[in-house]
Parts: sequence; structure tokens; C-alpha cells
Amino acid sequence: MDINMSFSPNMDDEYEKLIRRMNPPRVVIDNQTCKNATVIQVDSANRPGILLEVVQVLTDLNLIITKAYISSDGGWFMDVFNVTDQDGNKIMNDEILDYIKKVLGPDSCFTSSLRSVGVKPSDDHTAIELTGSDRPGLLSEVSAVLTHLKCNVVSAEVWTHNTRAAAVMHVTDEETGSAVTDPERLTRIRELLCNVLKGSNKSRGAKTVVSHGVTLTTRRLHQMMFADRDYERTDDDMLDEKQRPNVEVVNWYDKDYSVVTIRSKDRPKLLFDTVCTLTDMQYVVFHANIVAEGPEAYQEYYIRHQDGSPVNSDAERERLMHCLEAAIERRVSEGLKLELCTTDRVGLLSNVTRIFRENSLTVTRAEVSTKDGKAVNTFYVRDASGYPVDPKTIDSIRETIGQTILHVKGNSGESKPAQESPSRFLFGGLFKSRSFVNFGLVRSYS
Repeated sequence: MDINMSFSPNMDDEYEKLIRRMNPPRVVIDNQTCKNATVIQVDSANRPGILLEVVQVLTDLNLIITKAYISSDGGWFMDVFNVTDQDGNKIMNDEILDYIKKVLGPDSCFTSSLRSVGVKPSDDHTAIELTGSDRPGLLSEVSAVLTHLKCNVVSAEVWTHNTRAAAVMHVTDEETGSAVTDPERLTRIRELLCNVLKGSNKSRGAKTVVSHGVTLTTRRLHQMMFADRDYERTDDDMLDEKQRPNVEVVNWYDKDYSVVTIRSKDRPKLLFDTVCTLTDMQYVVFHANIVAEGPEAYQEYYIRHQDGSPVNSDAERERLMHCLEAAIERRVSEGLKLELCTTDRVGLLSNVTRIFRENSLTVTRAEVSTKDGKAVNTFYVRDASGYPVDPKTIDSIRETIGQTILHVKGNSGESKPAQESPSRFLFGGLFKSRSFVNFGLVRSYS
């Protein structure tokens, strides 16, 4: 007797829904135990990517994670986060607390809505993803091309790192206010922007992707810069060795883990950036301990490949270290912070960045947003020649744009050398035997 079995492509999703019904996620929020932070505990059936999804929810709410404990051995996942608001206070807003419970709790659909990385259909705007060589005036040239093509930039985020640049820009048609849909016009947008990105540098490629979709912008920027290999160091970049985060990777063969420790200057969204990179590199975090209660952050991850093996070569170890360093550095905002707030109009970004370029300023990072007819843009700028920004230049720019429109928000500190943390392998007390092997260098801790 022949038995024909057909498997639905949605079988994995149906199985996951069954597991969720049998073991629904549980979210407990405690504002009593810790005197200076709100404690959020998330328990759930374990599955790939769940840690990043939970961290993403907290990051999107602009919460500061001061401590975290993660454990996901076996089929169960447990996270404990100590969080505060931007001012260092507990989260007392009931709407925020209810939202966290709703999004991460048993009635949520976050497993399907947050897991997708890439593009979701949208009629509101067209998403443009750009990668290429960084140079002074690049953002000005890109925005000028979009203005010429009668596209309005409604939101954008631009990162630069290690001579590379990446941007995710959401644009609308100048006349209709909706997504650009004409295939010939989209092709022209791609071609012109790619030519701008290539510039005179033919040694490294440039890439332009146009789609009708909504992307998780910061996740995409990490993926784009990783794919563009911005983690590869140049000879000139070696001069900044002392400024880098301290990243170490050792193997603990007793438990078949690789242990990643990171010490760096603390900043918002640091945990998201490192977890995002580990996830995109297809490592699974089994345990983690995060401490970020001062100027320095300490992160410790116990990881394996998705196939269950630890890091297995010096080359892989070096690549992992460099990729984590790059993930931390990409979002570091170097330069003078300028904030522009005014009525939105087509060509605004092009005009402002042209003025920056004409005054020999280069944009190292930018965040562009529009809401209810208002544009709120944040730029981090440096002198294109490498010198400190002249206050007279800023005064001249503000005079041109408008004193009440453009505001100076102060310098953003550059990374400083991390100090040695008093903690070393914070999970060590959980285990009796600890033998760490750093690819030929054996370290024993007792």
C-alpha cells in the first residue's frame, strides 16, 4: 500500500502555534524588588531568534537595559531584564507596561510579526537601501538625486563606518504622496543612485535596492554593513586599536560553549546591536549576563553554532571578534550633534545637506523623520578635513538655515579605551568545572 504524504510549507508555523498553546509565554513585571529599575521577566518555549525579538521590543520603546540574565538551555527560554527610562527612572507608565505584556505575553502575535527580516508590503512609501564607499558630501548627492527625481524623503537612517556607508530611506512620490510604483522610474532611481554611490571608487562595490516595503531599519543597516564587510580593517584603521571595544572569544570545551566577553563604553541600544550580530551570524545564545550600570558595559555570552558546535578555528574567532567590534562601532555617533526641526517640504534634506557640504562638513550619521507635516532631523557632522568643527562655521550655517530651526546639541563622545572589568565569566559560579581553551591557549579558572 502506497502512502502519499504531503507537507504544508506552513507546518513549522502550525507546530510552533501548538507549542505556544501548550506553553504560553509568561511576562512578569516587578517594580518592587529593585529600588532603581523595573524588572521584566519573560518565560517562553525556546526557538531561534526569540532573544533578539524580546530585546528588540524593549529597544524600540527606548528603554535602557542596565542588567540582563538570559538562559535558554533545553526547550525553555528565560530572560530577566532590569530596565529604566532615558532619565534612569523606573517604568511607571501603565500604557508602556501593558504594551510590553501584550506584545511579549501569551496573547501576542510577536512571533510572526517581528521575526520577519527584510520587507513587508507597504503602499505608503518606497524603501531604498544603499551601500557604498563613504566620502564627504555623499548624503547631499544622494538626496539631491532623489529631489531631482521628484521623490520626498519621509524617513531615513544613515550610518558610516570604516570608510563604508549604508542608508535605509523611505520615499514618496512628490505629486501623489504615496509609494513610487512605475517600473521605469524605479529602474532610473536605482541606476542614478548606484552611480552616485560608486563615485570614483571602483575598488569596492555599491548597491541599491528599491522595494515597496517597511523594513526594521536598524536591523537592516546591521545586515547591510555586515554584507558589505565593513568589519574588515584597513592599515590606517590599525591606529585606532586602543579606541576599540574589548572583545574576547574563548572555547569552554567541558560544556561545548564558546564564551564571548565584551567590555566597551556603554550607550543606548548596545545590547540590541550585539545580539543582532550574533543572531545574523547564526550563533545561538544559551546563556548571557549583561551589566551596564556605569559608564562601561560588560556583556558575556555562551554561544554555539546552530548545529551545536562551538567556534572551531582561529580564523572564525578573529572574524567573530571583528564583526562584534564593528556592530558596536557603527552606531557610535562621532562629531557635533545638530538637530533640525521645521515644516517638512520636498527637497528639505537636499538643501540642508548641501549647506553642510558647502561649509566643508561631512555627515557621519543621520536620522530623518517626518510626522504631521513636521520634519525632525538629527545629524552628526565633522569637518571634512579632520579638524574640529569651527564654531564660526556652525554660526554661519545656523544663520543660513535659521537660528530657531537648527540647534546644536553638543559633542557626542568618541569611544574611550575600556577598563578591565572586575567580573570575569559571571556565569562561572553556576558550574563546577571550568576549562577554557583559546585555540591553543589554555586558561583554567577555579
